[in-house]
Amino acid sequence: MAESLGTPQGTRAPTALVTGGAGGIGRAVCAALAEAGAEVIVCDLDEHRAREVARTLPAGRAVGIDLGDRSRVEAGVARIRGIAPHVDVLVHNAGIGVLGPFAESDPADWDLMWRVNTRAPMLLTRAFLPGMIARGRGRLVFVSSDGARAGAGGEGAYAATKSALFGLAKTLARETARYGVTSNVVCPGPTDTPMLREVGARHPGLVAELTRRIPAGRLGTPADVAAAVAFLASPSAAYITGQTLSVSGGITMQ
Repeated sequence: MAESLGTPQGTRAPTALVTGGAGGIGRAVCAALAEAGAEVIVCDLDEHRAREVARTLPAGRAVGIDLGDRSRVEAGVARIRGIAPHVDVLVHNAGIGVLGPFAESDPADWDLMWRVNTRAPMLLTRAFLPGMIARGRGRLVFVSSDGARAGAGGEGAYAATKSALFGLAKTLARETARYGVTSNVVCPGPTDTPMLREVGARHPGLVAELTRRIPAGRLGTPADVAAAVAFLASPSAAYITGQTLSVSGGITMQ
């Protein structure tokens, strides 16, 4: 049973907003936060899948947002405010990766990854952070990547956009700690998701080699990542801010 997220101001269940909520890790994060008592807003480019996830939650709602388009992000914020005036937990889980040797990469792909992986979290945080500060409580959790933290072949542009979240999260931690808001980063290592399976199908033996290198002897699961996110969103993590946590079975140690 996940730790309760509490009831801010003693009057309502906390509201959690999860981007990329219909994906493998995102779905698990939504479930973990719901188990902890949050009303969860599932945000995803695929609104149909977001609604499917929301229906599995005790108090779930869905909003479709194209994080790569600023005007659509702003429209999505307006929709969210219409169904949930307050956001207490903001989980930036969405991300897009176009992988391959950097020397062969396309700057158009860099731009797309920057818009989704970096600018969108900035826009959403700017939209909902003032309310957290005013209420004296809030949780920001940025889902980056161990590839961004330690480097990984074929992930140059992706890692650049995801590593930007480290600087953003730490700056926000310094600016908002006095207001009861925490800001942390979770970095998944190799995780058993549909995306990894697709990559594995294109590169036979890759997943087995990754698994061999992990001290824990297995791939991570979406639930492993979700547990870390839910902890950082909980009252027990109130004194933890500006930190980066790898969920990698020990393949990354820093």
